[in-house]
Amino acid sequence: YSAGQFFFEYLVVVSLKKTSDGRYEPKITYQFPKRENLLKGQKEEEERLLQAIPLFCFPDGNNWAPVTEFTSETFSFVLTNVDGSRKIGYCRRLLVSIPPPVHPSLAHFFLPQILDEVEKRRQISMAVIYPFMQGLRESPFPAPGKTVTIKSFIPESGTELIELTRPVDAHLEHVEFQALLQRLSPHLILHIFASAVLERRLIFLAEELSVLSQCIHAVAALLYPFSWAHTYIPVVPECLLDTVCCPTPFMVGIQMRHLERVLDQPVEEALIVDLCEGKILRAVGDEEEILPIKLQNEMLTSLNRHNNNNNIHTSEQVNTLVSEAFVQFFVRMVGHYASHIKWSKNGSGTFQERAFCKAIASKTNRKFVKKFVKTNMFSLFIEEAEKSRIPQEAYFQQKITEYHEQKKHRR
Repeated sequence: YSAGQFFFEYLVVVSLKKTSDGRYEPKITYQFPKRENLLKGQKEEEERLLQAIPLFCFPDGNNWAPVTEFTSETFSFVLTNVDGSRKIGYCRRLLVSIPPPVHPSLAHFFLPQILDEVEKRRQISMAVIYPFMQGLRESPFPAPGKTVTIKSFIPESGTELIELTRPVDAHLEHVEFQALLQRLSPHLILHIFASAVLERRLIFLAEELSVLSQCIHAVAALLYPFSWAHTYIPVVPECLLDTVCCPTPFMVGIQMRHLERVLDQPVEEALIVDLCEGKILRAVGDEEEILPIKLQNEMLTSLNRHNNNNNIHTSEQVNTLVSEAFVQFFVRMVGHYASHIKWSKNGSGTFQERAFCKAIASKTNRKFVKKFVKTNMFSLFIEEAEKSRIPQEAYFQQKITEYHEQKKHRR
């Protein structure tokens, strides 16, 4: 998401096409841009990507039939490359025979706004999509806090200007904490956070694809400045439900209609969350004891403050308040990491894990950190920190500095 990148890699339109035996299959019916003159390896990568997209746009199995009513929804999916890198796709699913309801675009999340514009043009002609997407692709991707203006022409409507603003805090892009808070109590959110921090298996259940993707993205965002480093599938296609038998950590979303099949699987030590009823169906049992109790209570107070504060109206305000509570947790727990990286003359750093843990005065905090330093997400964070004296996560570093200044002031 650095400035200068493209807004998107591909736009594809996926439609259900009737096969000779009367079934329906999702097929790509439009693709932009069409890539030519690709090298063999690039062509194979593109083919893999384009074969997977229809499956994730229609993850509900193959029992599709014509319908007269369909609720339009926007959701996301993640495709993981062989090298572990991820591509995020955003899907607007709708019934094309009736006009879709207008979706209010989230102020901090401009991809739905782009999908709205694409849909306007698709209703006129597929040919009208091309110039808009070409103009968008040629526009500079804005830096955090900046706005880009795109000229948009629609036949009989003329030219209009579309402004897309990127949020100042890049770590809150494409995140909607409100979706999580509407479905789960603060107490349960902390249980989920505790399980995610120790990289356990997490299964989320809901019927709506949009609910699954919004809530799972929100849970992953609670881990900032760390990143979930394992299997991550916001919406699992029916044919991949066996993913829940994986012995390694995962964070997945599954439609509620598959609940019995999931419960019948030999799932080892997983947290299973029902987003429809707002409850945990299955837990390991120690979720209450993972986080240091004092900090756990402080985060609970912050989340409850959101529930009791009627002055919070915008999604940005909600995101800032919720994110701040969890960022402060990591500032207090591991904010001293930089002072325990020993630098050699050639500029490479070595993390002093033992001294880092020993520097924590509180026994309960130290107990938690000793487990946390063994996780993949912490190891990857430290690997990046060892490469350069310049912090990778500027926002996190800013919060660490603020915390230390406040401590000095109190003294």
